[in-house]
Amino acid sequence: MSSGTTLPDDPPGGRRALAVWGIGVSVYFVAVIFRTSLGVAGLDAADRFHVNASALSTFSILQLLVYAGMQIPVGLLVDRLGTKKVLALGAVLFTAGQLGFAFSPSYGTALASRALLGCGDALTFISVLRLGSRWFPARRGPLVAQFAGLVGMAGNLVSTLVLARLLHGVGWTAAFAGSAVAGAVVFVLVLLFLKDHPEGREPEPLPHQGAAYVRRQIAASWREPGTRLGLWVHFTTQFPAMVFLLLWGLPFLVEAQGLSRATAGELLTLVVLSNMVVGLVYGQIVARHHGARLPLALGTVGATAALWAATLAHPGPHAPMWLLIVLCTVLGACGPASMIGFDFARPANPPERQGTASGITNMGGFVASMTTLFAIGVLLDATGDDYSLAFSVVFVLQAVGISQILRLRGRAARRERERLVASRVETVHVPA
Repeated sequence: MSSGTTLPDDPPGGRRALAVWGIGVSVYFVAVIFRTSLGVAGLDAADRFHVNASALSTFSILQLLVYAGMQIPVGLLVDRLGTKKVLALGAVLFTAGQLGFAFSPSYGTALASRALLGCGDALTFISVLRLGSRWFPARRGPLVAQFAGLVGMAGNLVSTLVLARLLHGVGWTAAFAGSAVAGAVVFVLVLLFLKDHPEGREPEPLPHQGAAYVRRQIAASWREPGTRLGLWVHFTTQFPAMVFLLLWGLPFLVEAQGLSRATAGELLTLVVLSNMVVGLVYGQIVARHHGARLPLALGTVGATAALWAATLAHPGPHAPMWLLIVLCTVLGACGPASMIGFDFARPANPPERQGTASGITNMGGFVASMTTLFAIGVLLDATGDDYSLAFSVVFVLQAVGISQILRLRGRAARRERERLVASRVETVHVPA
């Protein structure tokens, strides 16, 4: 199935669309900087708040719990209120969370700040996807989604390179408080320049229907096999890199592999750079050949599992540097592969359910990441920091995800073909 099909009433795209979408994606860029800032500050946070591995993982678990739990409500909010209001609220919340984290005097207040940050972060990505669907033709959907992920990884790169240096240069409070200025900047940009949709393309207003409307939106989205397949693709592909970058990558490389912080930071940067390159490649492939979606996703899962197995099972005290480099390069493909999940959910749902369906899909990887973060922290404490055993939990979640992908793929493909045929029939019968 080609993704070059033009649907009725497609938005025109163009420079205006790029400018507006650029403002929206800048909010996501800053949100990712704040989200991943703990990844470069994990060891510092453990010293600052005097906590063990399980308590340290709670920072990221709580943040992701809030994020994942809000995905369906956020999708409903975006469908109902539009992108501008939701992104503005998100910028306020994640900026407040970053500031709170900068000045937190205790573990408890720091936890509350990360929860607030996760709440604001949760409002951003689904909004950016919705913004893209309102401003760009449907055939550009895979590329727009991958570019959004690319910009997010650029935010991760900033936290890895810039925030890490600030942290060790000016200290905890100045680094986190100073970075919060970026949140204020994007908030102002959203208020002044962001538009929900092109002029003359206002969506039909949705009457307020309360809880009944919410239930119908969620139920209708969930009934679509493509939505559930998208969730499980996102679940299975995203979490290995997310866990590595968000918290456990630096401790694993420093404490288990004996690397210096500088070398470990370079390997984390390699994950991000690989993500950006692979994202461009995957976006082009999926935009031209939708049939490549599942092979790309499953191939990424298989490669990730193989490299983790080789690294954890290496007989020496430390894995060789070449193996760690290959591992980090392959981990960079996890983010782009997770974006393929949205390419299953998007064609399975009409425009008025895009936010809700994207929210359901986006829950997958973050639920998997949250589960893995918690399991690794518990296993590290229980085994005396045995990283090989702790990281083996990755294989368990991959197995669960693959089983669900294989179960749903046939139904999703049949339903997608039916919708495509129906849309072509509708196009033929639209009067000129």
